[in-house]
Amino acid sequence: MKPKSIFALSRQEFALVLVTMLWGSTFLIIHIAMQHSGPLFFVGVRFTIAGLVTMLLFRKHMMGITRFEIGAGIASIGCALFLGYYLQTHGLRTITSSQSAFITALYVPIVPLLQWAVLKRPPGLMSWIGVALAFTGLILLAGPEAGSLNFSPGEVATLAGAVAIAAEIILIGMFAKRVDSRRVTAVQLLTAGLVSFALMPVLGEGVPEFSWLWAGAAIGLGLASAIIQLTMNWAQKSVSPTRATVIYAGEPVWGGIVGRLAGDRLPALALAGAALIVAGVLASEIKFRRKKSVNTQLNEA
Repeated sequence: MKPKSIFALSRQEFALVLVTMLWGSTFLIIHIAMQHSGPLFFVGVRFTIAGLVTMLLFRKHMMGITRFEIGAGIASIGCALFLGYYLQTHGLRTITSSQSAFITALYVPIVPLLQWAVLKRPPGLMSWIGVALAFTGLILLAGPEAGSLNFSPGEVATLAGAVAIAAEIILIGMFAKRVDSRRVTAVQLLTAGLVSFALMPVLGEGVPEFSWLWAGAAIGLGLASAIIQLTMNWAQKSVSPTRATVIYAGEPVWGGIVGRLAGDRLPALALAGAALIVAGVLASEIKFRRKKSVNTQLNEA
């Protein structure tokens, strides 16, 4: 049998690459939508739609949901999902999509640190190299457009969202093999949406005036969120959190492409950053194989 290339992607990894392309296109959409809606309402509509669509698609499987799956979907993954996307959306009210992409991408180095601290599983050498390359590329990609970081309220909120997204990835990795990904995805999406609506009166956010712009964005991103979360939960049954993170590092590349189509220029340094991100993904694919001992080779002969 022909050996698999060290750079070949499994179907789960390829699915995560496609999800990353979709994910990277959302920054500009949300930034525009925030001119017509508050963050809690927008996140609430987005994820409630995503959860209902997921439940409808897998209504037969939802009948077998367990208490453990409900608990995992609500108490851990769902709350982390809400925090990550709410804080990111809140930040996009006052900072540019480029700044948001850069700060959000800080979850790339945060994930292996959380994995080490919580799961006691230090990443391998090539994973660290891949994360380092990807993080350096992210700085070059977004830095020229993002400007100096003065840690405004929007930037602080986005940074906190990056930590929540890193926690979500870790939690998915912890629970993925013990739950049905279809059922837990529906629970976590609905949790994010309903928590957003519940916090609106608490934080003093009202229902915005109807606009087809925020409505179309929320519905479209709701459908996209269902696809993204289903794919993440399914793929991370066999893809490690660190390797998934390096793949997700390509998100700003696609965000830059969408920005370019919308009229943004991509400087030379940003192109170099994109190349480093790709290099980080490739580096994470390299696996060193130990040489077999002489006795093992003789026994196999």
